[in-house]
Amino acid sequence: MPCSSCWALRLPLAMVMTMAKVSELFEVRYGVTLELNALEKDPFGINFVSRTAKNNGVAARVKLLDCVEPNPVGSISVAGGGSVMESFLQPEPYYSGFHLFCLVPHEPMTDAQKLYYCTCLRANKYRFNYGRQANRTLRDLVVPELADIPAWVDSASVSLYDGADAPATAEAVPVLNPEKWVSFKFSTLFDIRKGKRLTKADMLPGTVPFIGATDSNNGFTAFIGQPAIHEAGTITVNYNGNGVAEAYYQPVPYWATDDINVLYPRFTLSPARALFIATVIRMEKYRFSYGRKWHLERMKESTIKLPVTADGNPDWQYMEIYIKALPFSSQL
Repeated sequence: MPCSSCWALRLPLAMVMTMAKVSELFEVRYGVTLELNALEKDPFGINFVSRTAKNNGVAARVKLLDCVEPNPVGSISVAGGGSVMESFLQPEPYYSGFHLFCLVPHEPMTDAQKLYYCTCLRANKYRFNYGRQANRTLRDLVVPELADIPAWVDSASVSLYDGADAPATAEAVPVLNPEKWVSFKFSTLFDIRKGKRLTKADMLPGTVPFIGATDSNNGFTAFIGQPAIHEAGTITVNYNGNGVAEAYYQPVPYWATDDINVLYPRFTLSPARALFIATVIRMEKYRFSYGRKWHLERMKESTIKLPVTADGNPDWQYMEIYIKALPFSSQL
């Protein structure tokens, strides 16, 4: 995506875009600067946007302050430090932390156009790091003029995921009582198998997901042409690499690298149950590191604590109900 004058100069003449400084398209404000630890958290309050790359920048919801006016709805938040240049369109009024900018368009823009500019701004991330923040230079970064935004931008549907945050059921989220949960050996609940090494040089082009030892994107790192070696409806757990104990539900057949243990359930594993279990597995992350890996034999002897029924068996129904009562569970 063209986000600098140098990039634009490489385009054919008919495609060259007119560039403009960020400050020519937006009023660049230093956001409402507050400290999250000094605010009262409120699940029904106002968004607090920080310099994180996750969750649209939202770190928490906090109680609205009578004397502090929030940043305006429809503005773009830009991290000047931390996860520098992470940029998000904010659909609600919000408070913000230190070194976070608020961009308000000088002219009316559609949400699709603002999202396009968020992408342009993120494309400048390579210019910065923790030692070189964007605080002084954000206003002077160049992006395409509004009139030169590609036509496909406004043809994209930004409402595609409207309602995605709805829960699958109208039931209240059940109360968690971890102190009453019971430990089960992984080997009694799962048949645990290892992944298999496959180098980038040996990967063929194709459509089979390759699950690597990463801490994001559900473990997915590439599509390959080799046949899948693991079945759908299983859980992958990193025992090595980036993010030991990161656990993901895999809904389609896939290839897992050799830094991963694959859990084949000895019970009926629905997506909701899998997400509950994967979350509990991640809570064990603190036990492991590069020096103490969660290898196959160690995992077989490890235990996982789960809610139980009156007869002492895992309460699969409770796990199902809990997940389906959460926001976004309608998308499972």
